[in-house]
Amino acid sequence: MSNIKVMLVGGPNHLPADQRIVTLAKFCEKIKLPFGSGYEHFLHKGERTHVDGQEMPAYHWIMRTAIAE
Repeated sequence: MSNIKVMLVGGPNHLPADQRIVTLAKFCEKIKLPFGSGYEHFLHKGERTHVDGQEMPAYHWIMRTAIAE
């Protein structure tokens, strides 16, 4: 199976634009992205978006959790 590019929507304003397009090895419903001192969680709700003429799944931010020590 080929890699899948997805778009991350919402979450912290300081999440850089170049980190909002993520390549996944396989499709999954949730993504946990390490960022700063925690994890940003994103959920796919069935929506798709277009970026630079390419259609891709849109994952929406749902919460942040801290990294366990």
